[in-house]
Amino acid sequence: MIPSRVRPRVRAGARATAVACALLCAAQAAVTPTATAAPGPGPAGPVVTRAALDTALVAGRGADVAFDEQEAENARTTGSVIGPDRTPYTLPSEASGRKAVRLVPGQYVEFTLPRAANALTVRYSVPDAVAGGGITAPLDVSVDGRDRRTMTLTSQYSWLYNQYPFTNDPRAGLLHPDWWLAECSCVPAATTPVPDFPKPFRPTHFYDEQRLLLGKTHRAGEKVRLTVPAGSPAAWTVIDLLDTELVAPPHVERGGIDVRLLGADPTGRRDAAPAIERAIALARRLDRPVYLPPGTFRVDRHITVDDITIVGAGNWYTVLKGRQVTLAEPAPDGSRHTGVGLYGKPAAEGGSRNVHLRGFAVEGDVRERIDTDQVNAIGGAMSDSTIDGLHLHHTKVGLWFDGPMRNVKVTNNIITDQIADALNFHTGVTDSLVRNNFVRNTGDDGIALWSEKTADARNTIARNTVQSPTLANGIAVYGGADTTVTGNLVADPVREGSGLHAGARFGAEPFTGTLRFTDNTTVRAGTLDLNWRIGLGALWFYALDGSMDADVRVTGDHYLDSTHNAIMLVSEYGVKDRYGIPSVHFKDIRVDGTGNSVVSARTAGSATFENVDARNVGAVGVNNCGSFNFPASGSEFTLTDRGGNDGGWLAPWLLPNTITCDDRPPVVTPPAPAPWS
Repeated sequence: MIPSRVRPRVRAGARATAVACALLCAAQAAVTPTATAAPGPGPAGPVVTRAALDTALVAGRGADVAFDEQEAENARTTGSVIGPDRTPYTLPSEASGRKAVRLVPGQYVEFTLPRAANALTVRYSVPDAVAGGGITAPLDVSVDGRDRRTMTLTSQYSWLYNQYPFTNDPRAGLLHPDWWLAECSCVPAATTPVPDFPKPFRPTHFYDEQRLLLGKTHRAGEKVRLTVPAGSPAAWTVIDLLDTELVAPPHVERGGIDVRLLGADPTGRRDAAPAIERAIALARRLDRPVYLPPGTFRVDRHITVDDITIVGAGNWYTVLKGRQVTLAEPAPDGSRHTGVGLYGKPAAEGGSRNVHLRGFAVEGDVRERIDTDQVNAIGGAMSDSTIDGLHLHHTKVGLWFDGPMRNVKVTNNIITDQIADALNFHTGVTDSLVRNNFVRNTGDDGIALWSEKTADARNTIARNTVQSPTLANGIAVYGGADTTVTGNLVADPVREGSGLHAGARFGAEPFTGTLRFTDNTTVRAGTLDLNWRIGLGALWFYALDGSMDADVRVTGDHYLDSTHNAIMLVSEYGVKDRYGIPSVHFKDIRVDGTGNSVVSARTAGSATFENVDARNVGAVGVNNCGSFNFPASGSEFTLTDRGGNDGGWLAPWLLPNTITCDDRPPVVTPPAPAPWS
């Protein structure tokens, strides 16, 4: 049986609660990183990866980014490697590639520059404060022993605990004692004696990242050393990876209305929102763009944008930075807080049009998930608009669009360390494109299309990279018409989600027309669903609110090192005899490594397979449970072999509908992915 999932689909949020503390919370012992491998001298040269993979394995897929990624476990270090581990609530499970390096004061990790660089990004974790709220700790950065800088790391935006929608308090009791819990297979409030759970309960969202301009260009081959100084208040510092890049000089928008001329303070000391609004009004009258020059501009609320172009000097140079503000009384939409954000007008008021945002960063102050809050970096409704080259950090959701709206292009953005989604097309977003965006460390779906009440339609999600969502899926499609998901790279989902997901759920409008997954790659995807206690697929189809009747075709995908199954098709046990997945067509697929099976079918329906090659399969090729009625005629899910399926996974004895149901098969750890000969 499959117990009902308990996580509702509602909006996300955050509220700032900072507690300065230099001591490691003793209750965090369960997640304190411990070494699983001895430190070594490291490689002779740089090891550049993408999603912790050899770049050759993902060529042509995912976002084309300006930086080079190097995993700390591949670098020279006096610290200790932690991982691999895919168990939720552990530091390795949320690390890129499921490994990282643990440093104590006095230890370092050293990377070799593969190309000239003048900027870097460090992904890291440091402990929480005893009572929650985070600490700060130094990290020294030097290049070839010179040009030393000190970064101030923080855990103020990390460390969530407990049940959805989480808390910052590691000492809190159950938020929902009336929910079914996997840990006890019970409803605690209805159980005698009441079970006791260790605290902190379900720690998660451990990592953060920080960027640094080095002030000069360093040559390929120079050594970047990250050192935890003696006396650091952090008992340990975990370094996950280093991204390095060569950032171009600041852009100057000729003819733009410079916000400084209207009184905006580039030092961040004074509120710049009124001056930016004056610049927008003037630019609209003169039919010119607004220019945000280098600097940090303080914005603590939403700025409404309509029929305007706003251009920054580049997202390394221009920052809109806000503090979260508690509202005197809740807003009509339920928000209890506001914060930095650029919002189109609500769809109910006609929405905004012709909005073009380019080349700046939005730095929020969201530390806690409050689902009613509108504290997103970009929001509202924006038709015929473009969002390009932004860096969105520490907001609730990077971009949350509430339609109906049409023709928005979201391209070339970096969206990291969000409390909830990176991007969500919510309610009637049509004819739009999400392309070449890089997403890392979201607290919910990386990229989602949610057809609540009004269907999204004719949208394309292309060539994006999504890494390490701590909850839910890399890319998720909830209903809608004529959706294409193509050329994406998704890695390391942690819990209750998959790399790629299509779900008839969360009250979404039905799937209609076509649904296409084409030429995507997933790696280390397909988590253990903690409520069901079953392993999901790297690609997961889920019929909960209705059958999935669209024309569904999956072509050219690669599923690498899948934790459980490469492909899962499932319906909820309570609706298993009402809803199904009638027909999915798979063609030209490669499966390299599964912990369980290539296909896990837990629903009524059918699928066809053509040129689906698989190797390193952990158990039987097809785990076919159908609708769990187990009729004498065979499973309610049928499979058709259209030829060219190599690797022996689709053996004749499995066809067309042999029952091979193992409800919770053991996991066989697959070998690391390798080039396909």
